[in-house]
Amino acid sequence: MKFVGIVGSNAELSYNRKLLHFIKKHFEEQFELEILEIDEIPLFNPDGNWHDSFQLRLLYNKITRADGVIIATPEHNHTISAALKSTIEWLSYDVHPFEDKPVMVVGASYYDQGTSRAQIHLRKILDAPGVNAYVLPGNEFLLGKAKQAFNDKGDIVDAGTVNFLEFCMNNFIKYVEVVSKLKKPKPLTPEDLDVTGSISTTIEGIDPDDPDWVEKAAEKVGAVSGDTYVKLDHGILTVNQIDMFLKAMPFELTYADDNNQFLYYNNAHENPDSMLAKRVPSQSGNRLSTVHNSLPPARIKNVERVIGVLRNGDQEYVRAIVPSPEGIINTHNYQAMYYPDGSYAGINEIVFNFQEWLDWYLQATGQHLVGGNTPTMPGTGAPSAGGPSASGPSASVDATSGASA
Repeated sequence: MKFVGIVGSNAELSYNRKLLHFIKKHFEEQFELEILEIDEIPLFNPDGNWHDSFQLRLLYNKITRADGVIIATPEHNHTISAALKSTIEWLSYDVHPFEDKPVMVVGASYYDQGTSRAQIHLRKILDAPGVNAYVLPGNEFLLGKAKQAFNDKGDIVDAGTVNFLEFCMNNFIKYVEVVSKLKKPKPLTPEDLDVTGSISTTIEGIDPDDPDWVEKAAEKVGAVSGDTYVKLDHGILTVNQIDMFLKAMPFELTYADDNNQFLYYNNAHENPDSMLAKRVPSQSGNRLSTVHNSLPPARIKNVERVIGVLRNGDQEYVRAIVPSPEGIINTHNYQAMYYPDGSYAGINEIVFNFQEWLDWYLQATGQHLVGGNTPTMPGTGAPSAGGPSASGPSASVDATSGASA
């Protein structure tokens, strides 16, 4: 499970921030928690545009994709902070990321009440039209005397308080599981597979379907190559090293940007006929409509649907099985990628033969399949040059652990 934690204060020193960091660390094996701030969000103004604030865009995108939200609120004059109220107003006016989203309210304060009155107000606000969150009832975690509640490592020192927090968080996890079944996918908007528009990284003036797009585009923008160094998030590599690294991957990798332009594949096999998803150099730069022009209209709709659910944030990945000869489980994983503000940045596709990995796993663990050697798994049509997928029952593994594959 992936949760978002919202610090309900814009103060530099916040015990509610400490509380969220403790929750993140203490429950790391039960869920992933990403803590988000509201310190740079402007005062709500209905004449303004929420999209002008990076922090609001980030909150919108992260809340939309999260399984649940934990809001840690302080108490200012018997209610929530002006910063938190303004944030919720922005996110319930033009956009509504809290709608049908499971939310848990917690809070820490200097005094005995532990934000009890602020939490009551926040629950009413989250229930208001335009917000429409699913707030976990009861389970009021009120951390009083916050200055004395934490040790130097940021841990809550009182064991009884921790036990009650565990009780509340476990109930929230169960609540999220129930509420998730009520989730309604967002309506899909038509996808522009013909790349009629452009984005900030689009290389203009070259036809995307030009078979020499890579060479012409590289010349136009002065793209680096060879032994030129590239600084990455966690390292420095030359272009040649990056190329070798990607080609050595035991997968076929592709990337299509959020403008639906097919920009890259790692050419894992020089012979396209030996690839699980056949690609050729002239496809790099192509419109996705061109990459998939051999598919019937119904399959093109599947392409649009997969892109749509990833773009909407309804799913972070889509997995599919493509019909293949015996001995091959042609597996496709379509993973959404995101810009720094959390908005959709395109699709990273990984294609591989799952059968090889399954055979290795069974041999290494001494297990075997029950009822056949080639399992099939549920899948759905997806944006691949390799075509649509099939669906079928999953196969179980006969093992003392009772695992399944």
